[in-house]
Amino acid sequence: MARIRSPRNMWFRQCLALCSMAALGCSGPLVGVTVVDEKTALENQVLGTYQELSQEVLLVASVRYIDPEGKLVARPALPPGKEAAIRAMQRSAFNKDDIDRLKAQGILGENNVGGVTIVAPDKIASDRQSFVTNLVDEENTDREVLMQRILATNEKLTQQDMPKIRGTFAALNRDRARPGDFVQLEEGTWIQKPQG
Repeated sequence: MARIRSPRNMWFRQCLALCSMAALGCSGPLVGVTVVDEKTALENQVLGTYQELSQEVLLVASVRYIDPEGKLVARPALPPGKEAAIRAMQRSAFNKDDIDRLKAQGILGENNVGGVTIVAPDKIASDRQSFVTNLVDEENTDREVLMQRILATNEKLTQQDMPKIRGTFAALNRDRARPGDFVQLEEGTWIQKPQG
């Protein structure tokens, strides 16, 4: 006996098939969307520029230019802004041990604008006052050069973004600080970074 296919029965089957396909198609994950807030995007820009400059420092330090006859050739000139940033990173790396030692002694701390500050001037021996002051000035000058380089190399950033860049630098420096180091919180309070 042959079945009679009514239009109503066909319509029901088509709707059931369509709903099944839609349900199966929607059950998997949709497009992965990651929302990155403005602060994270700026941190990524700062870190990216910083890493690029770190690689340049290594290249400048490790590459010798030798011609086919074996003679040393002067390296090609870098753009002035890039060269200044590389020099700042090199000097900062040279001063790092002294900065870290003074932080461990509780004399220096990471401030909330991306620099270092003398937090306990009374702990500095009188014959070391000038050395510590000059060291802090050098470090802050070097960090400012790096922040300006980040601003100059990111077309989406303007001079009005400099407070955000400083805040991002400060946050990254707070994160890198060792337990016991003095750090200044965003609102201005100085604390010693807790353990763990």
